[in-house]
Amino acid sequence: MDEVTRDIQGDIPWCMLFADDVVLVDDSRTGVNRKLELWRQTLGSKGFRLSRTKTKYMMCGFSTTRCEEEEVGLDGRVVPRKDTFRYLGSMLQEDGGIDEDVNHRIKAGWMKWCQASGILCDKRVPQKLKGKFYRTAVRPAMLYGAECWPTKRRHVQQLGVAEMHMLRWMCGHTRKDRVRNDDIRDRVGVAPIEEKLVQHR
Repeated sequence: MDEVTRDIQGDIPWCMLFADDVVLVDDSRTGVNRKLELWRQTLGSKGFRLSRTKTKYMMCGFSTTRCEEEEVGLDGRVVPRKDTFRYLGSMLQEDGGIDEDVNHRIKAGWMKWCQASGILCDKRVPQKLKGKFYRTAVRPAMLYGAECWPTKRRHVQQLGVAEMHMLRWMCGHTRKDRVRNDDIRDRVGVAPIEEKLVQHR
């Protein structure tokens, strides 16, 4: 991999490499085009091909400078622009926000919860054991990458609402039962997700 990526690596992390997931970074579209063409040629010289259908670009508007008119292209075709993209399980947004990533993580948590619902909804399983299973399998899926999040209050609330919905369902309660969140947490032995976010950081 070092042999193949030598030409695109720099002193600072202007590219991110992990297995076959490669991100090229530059402060101009001209630079991205140059790196993309260099990457295509390097791969071609080693017998590999760069997938045109999987290649996308995202422009991060962190500065107020006017953007260039030139498009990003690959082998004579325009590369589609995206507002978000997934890299190693995290959703990156062009504005640097984390809304998409938080929503994606909540969905991942629900997917894990649904896979384990046979255990988590079984009334014969002790509630403390359900809580332990939740802390081991579901919560890590929801908090993957959270140590890098610049969270706002609304993100913490979103995660907390999703978690309480799961915990209430595990205990066989709905909001109409008017059981306090703290009582539900005590039954299953699960600390608030806000504390876990702080621990992750």
